[in-house]
Amino acid sequence: MQPSELSLVAAADAIRQRRLSPVELVDSVLDRVERVEPRLGAYVSVAAEQARRSALEAEGEAAAGRFRGPLHGIPMALKDLIDVAGAPTTASSRVRVGDRPADHDSTVAARLAAAGAVLVGKTHTHEFAYGLTTPQTRNAWNRERVAGGSSGGSAVAVAAGTATFALGTDTGGSIRVPAALNGVVGLKPTYGLVPRHGVTSLSWSLDHVGPITRTVADAAAVLAVLAGHDPRDPASLPHTPGGPRPAAYPDATGDTDLTGLRVGVPRNHYFDHVDAQVEAAVRHAIGRLETLGARLVEVEIPMTRYLRATQWGLMVPEATAYHERTLRTVPELYGTDVRVLLEAGELMTAGDYLRAQRARTLMRREWARMLERVDVIAAPTVPTTAVPADRQTVTWSDGTVESVSDAYVRLSAPANITGVPALSVPVGHDGAGMPIGMQLLGHPLGEAVLLRVGHAYERTAPARELAPVA
Repeated sequence: MQPSELSLVAAADAIRQRRLSPVELVDSVLDRVERVEPRLGAYVSVAAEQARRSALEAEGEAAAGRFRGPLHGIPMALKDLIDVAGAPTTASSRVRVGDRPADHDSTVAARLAAAGAVLVGKTHTHEFAYGLTTPQTRNAWNRERVAGGSSGGSAVAVAAGTATFALGTDTGGSIRVPAALNGVVGLKPTYGLVPRHGVTSLSWSLDHVGPITRTVADAAAVLAVLAGHDPRDPASLPHTPGGPRPAAYPDATGDTDLTGLRVGVPRNHYFDHVDAQVEAAVRHAIGRLETLGARLVEVEIPMTRYLRATQWGLMVPEATAYHERTLRTVPELYGTDVRVLLEAGELMTAGDYLRAQRARTLMRREWARMLERVDVIAAPTVPTTAVPADRQTVTWSDGTVESVSDAYVRLSAPANITGVPALSVPVGHDGAGMPIGMQLLGHPLGEAVLLRVGHAYERTAPARELAPVA
């Protein structure tokens, strides 16, 4: 096995035990980038020389016995909405061509650097994160299929071994969707748990920053570094001494006993208009949780008829407000799909926006009541696997036709509207070999429970390998 194939936790253990050096690990990842990146298009830019210098510094610290923690010397990628001092933040858009580099690190970039992580490069997003496919990037399992979005570059980099972990952003599913479509783990934390200072916004009241990794334990290790109050983000949750915080990443030798844990299985919405192979894989994974001791409880998802209208009623006007100046001065620089959505936002009224806010308040209240009965909810992450890159719609067995973007966002958006944490875990492949994801949703600040459940499932599932980059 090459070092680039190691999980974060395995690589960290090898570095700490001096069986692997940060330089060897980073060189292996950069070799992988050179071999497969031209076929995938995951990266906007690769900072190879800077990464090697950082790895050499991390190696010197390791030799002196100074370890910064589990991320010491670990190669990472950042979605190109995340500011890194001295580098441009392009948001994969012509609108930002020629913009000056960022003056300061974003909070998350600074925290990862302080923890010893090594930046390999910045990854592609669907332009300004306003889409679910990331057209510049190809799926790591089949280059004829979509990567998913908007954090498609980050998910593909992790799946293909060109980064050991990556960060993405999630406004309607943009971490979990590409994670599911590329067979990796994606975590959208509780709203406000991870600061967004220095991260380009799509919709300020729906945006989240979180990790994309190869294993659940890896995701927990990254989250432990990212989480915590930052006064520069108005939505950042205040620090409460002794209050709920993410657990350290699960012990790789930890047990898988879920006795007493209540897993909610939706009787509506999450299994409506879902591909038969996706449903079968997810229900099989839920059954495995039951064999580990969990008790399955049927739940009714509240206010489902309002989900789509609420998501778009919040996101569209907030995105248009953010882009107001450039939409008026350089509209021709936006991609057609993004420009149409931004222009649509100009037609929405204040009343529309206020009604969406009221609906969200009611929805959060009803979800809190539903979650009183369970510890987590288990459901598909997306209703279908990665579609061919030229496909615009999905047709369901009853003849219903749905756009690809609407299909991909339908099951992930509720966690953004309500702000609850959500974790996507790979649970198999369809007949064409494309990955399938199961989504675990929990109580606000309930990341430790989600990680425990996801880790228990993962420990009993067949070992996963890097995507074949076909």
